[in-house]
Amino acid sequence: MKIIAFGGSSSKQSINKKLATYAAGLFENADVEILDLNDFELPLFSVDKEAEIGKPELATKFLEKLDQADILVISLAEHNAGFSVAFKNIYDWASRTDKLVFREKPMLLLATSPGRGGGKNVIEAAKISLPKYGGNIKDTFSLPSFNENFDSEKNVISNPEFDNRLKQIIRNFATN
Repeated sequence: MKIIAFGGSSSKQSINKKLATYAAGLFENADVEILDLNDFELPLFSVDKEAEIGKPELATKFLEKLDQADILVISLAEHNAGFSVAFKNIYDWASRTDKLVFREKPMLLLATSPGRGGGKNVIEAAKISLPKYGGNIKDTFSLPSFNENFDSEKNVISNPEFDNRLKQIIRNFATN
């Protein structure tokens, strides 16, 4: 089983990438590949820019990576209650090459934030948007107060309640 995971942020210290990496590692007998959105950085999408440069090779490479997955684990960063620019931009560019960006692959959708909301707004936005573009969201998980509930040195959820909840979601995910 191949898992493609990434955090929906371009931050080099992305807490969402840390959460996606941790969650992907909980799947048993899986080959996990962690993507970095910085490897898919493109000019801001616009129809004018598309007319100028065409369909960028990086957007195609992003889609090819998603094609390789049996499961997608995506942890979205929440910026002003919505997607980060880094995620939205590659999403927009990729959708111009193939509308089914997320390839109908089973998806575990995550979010975290330093605050108590845990990225719940971006999860709600994703539930509306991603299915229209091939997002087959099987389950979601939000981790509030990242710095209080995640041990960045050990790269694990340190709060047993949240950790057990995520592990149960993954056990259920693997059997569905």
